[in-house]
Amino acid sequence: MNLTQAQIDFFETFGFIKLPQLMSDSVDWITDEFTQTFNGYSLVNPHDGTKRSCIFPFIDQREKMNTLLDDPRIEGIGASLLGDDFNYMGSDGNYYTGETSWHRDGIHRKYKHLKIAIYLDSLDGNSGALRVIPGSHRLDDRFGQDLDQKTQRSQENWGVPGDQVPAVAIEVTPGDVLVFDHNIFHSSFKGGPNRRMFTINLCERYKEEDLQELRDYLAGHARFWIDRNYSETMMRTASPSRMKHLEQVMANDGHLAALSAQLRKTMSEPSRS
Repeated sequence: MNLTQAQIDFFETFGFIKLPQLMSDSVDWITDEFTQTFNGYSLVNPHDGTKRSCIFPFIDQREKMNTLLDDPRIEGIGASLLGDDFNYMGSDGNYYTGETSWHRDGIHRKYKHLKIAIYLDSLDGNSGALRVIPGSHRLDDRFGQDLDQKTQRSQENWGVPGDQVPAVAIEVTPGDVLVFDHNIFHSSFKGGPNRRMFTINLCERYKEEDLQELRDYLAGHARFWIDRNYSETMMRTASPSRMKHLEQVMANDGHLAALSAQLRKTMSEPSRS
């Protein structure tokens, strides 16, 4: 299932798109797998609503969730917006609590990175729905530059709090899929303590001369204390068609183990006063 040209043009213009009820026939098993993933993951404490709980990588943890990468709807989104040979960059599962201020998930000029977000609760602007500033993924025009300089201090710069910055609050019900560019400014306000959501991160395949840029990006995943970008389950169960979306990252994430080990060591060492 590929996106229509109109959907592609909408995404390219505004930096996001909502695909209503795209995964409606899969909500029940996805919700069950989401719950079982958190219940079975020993590195994250049971969610108590006081702060965000996050697992990375997420869909990698359970074999059935791995198959989302093989789903024609998910594969079609990636192929339509990034090319048939797009990279799977990882995923994160979340119980969100409270608010998330305005931010970009990245600043990517040469290669397009996007998130596919699947929410398991009904949300609107008064209950923590994703808010986006349409067009803010365009980094280098006057609009994008002004937002970059002023959005995170909206009260000081414009006299309005974060939740009143002009934006679109994207209402969702379980089964909807949101897709947004990493470069777009987004946030969430007025949310409760148990909002369930996970994202699948994809990007364009990097050219040979830019592989160091890819390695530098992957180095950031060391903060999750992982030795490889994908789980053993994700790699072991990969079909040839899925492997196409894993192979470039697998060939360039060998430095993660050393970086993660160093980070674990640093964080376990007593501080010196």
